[in-house]
Amino acid sequence: MNIRTFIKWSVAVLITTTIIGCGPDEKKESVNNRPALKMWVAPNENEEAFWSKIVKEWNADPSHTPIEFTPIPAASSSEEAIMNALASGTEPDISSNIFIGFASQLTEQGLVEDLATLPGFDALIEERKMSALMPAWKINGHQSVLPLYVNPIVWWWRGDLLKQYGYDHVPQTYDDLYRLAALRKADNNGYVMQLTAGKNWWERWFDLIPLFYAQSEGKSYLDGNQASMNTADGQKVLAFMGHVFHQGWSSYDFTSADDPLASGQVLASARGPWDIARYRKQYPEVLKTIEIGPMLTETPSAHPYTFGDSKGLVIFSTSKHKTEAWAFMQWLFSTAENDRLWLETTGMPPARSDLLTNPLFVSYFASNPVEKQIAAYVDVALPPVATTKTTEIQRSMTQMLEEVIFNQKEPASALEQSGNEINQVLQR
Repeated sequence: MNIRTFIKWSVAVLITTTIIGCGPDEKKESVNNRPALKMWVAPNENEEAFWSKIVKEWNADPSHTPIEFTPIPAASSSEEAIMNALASGTEPDISSNIFIGFASQLTEQGLVEDLATLPGFDALIEERKMSALMPAWKINGHQSVLPLYVNPIVWWWRGDLLKQYGYDHVPQTYDDLYRLAALRKADNNGYVMQLTAGKNWWERWFDLIPLFYAQSEGKSYLDGNQASMNTADGQKVLAFMGHVFHQGWSSYDFTSADDPLASGQVLASARGPWDIARYRKQYPEVLKTIEIGPMLTETPSAHPYTFGDSKGLVIFSTSKHKTEAWAFMQWLFSTAENDRLWLETTGMPPARSDLLTNPLFVSYFASNPVEKQIAAYVDVALPPVATTKTTEIQRSMTQMLEEVIFNQKEPASALEQSGNEINQVLQR
């Protein structure tokens, strides 16, 4: 799609007298000298608190083009809000909260800049220790997004309940889990784990996909325009999940108002670091018992892959201030103290590979042991596949999983059927 036929270009230049997160002097700077850059950020309290501090610091320097940030407007999703803005010519210069599937759509339509073509890109990637992470973010040869954070999906285990069954360490393999589940069932104390996150397509990011990444040693579930999960590893993952449900060791839909992990209904649940703050507030005593474990695999793996819930920043191609927007992003990502502030404010690990070695982060993790255990998986936490068909693909995965769980369909047959469906989607 030609960008000029997709977007109604805005002809008015935004000049504002109100800069969120800046003081009177910065407001005067914005009005008298140059218009502010517009930036949209994720609409949640912790992230807005981070951006308020960052923007205030950036705007305090009179040599900087001021930033005005606002939460992404209300809509059924951030993606819908952004697409509506692009269609009406009201989009910002920069947006955060962009996941790789949406970035693929924006890249395909020419709506975002290829950041790798901008001056200083390679040096910035090296400075932030992102070299090992960026290949997974390449979209048709472009680097359209700079990932801000990576949330590894890992198993949260109730260490206190494990001890009741004679376990002094978290299970790591399917057989470990089977043995524990048999003990749990014989004791009539409930399910062993919350194996699936729910029925929605996006919840495959928190069950099937991380288990596949772990078992396959980081292989993709797409190979070009072909589904690639129907392998020996894919079959092992589905067989494992099916066995757990067929034995009655888990439930597909936990409908209780209580958190099944916090209430002790299960011994384990796959979670991200965003739950730490909630547990610290609602279940502080339970949080003290939590032990972090890797995604389960058929045989022991020293450091298995997992899924990383990860989002980043883009510069829209329609921006009239790309140079200034890139200057802000370079400053943001090249300053490790900004990442420390992000970690402290949101609890989510920055997308960098030196979290466990850089003294700036080591000092933080010294007093935050659960966060440290989770951050240890940043280097093996892979994003979703870069595709514009994320929703359709993962709906097919959901139907495949339900066929195995409820209809006891053979994993190979279910994978073949889903693979055919996904291939048809990809060829449209």
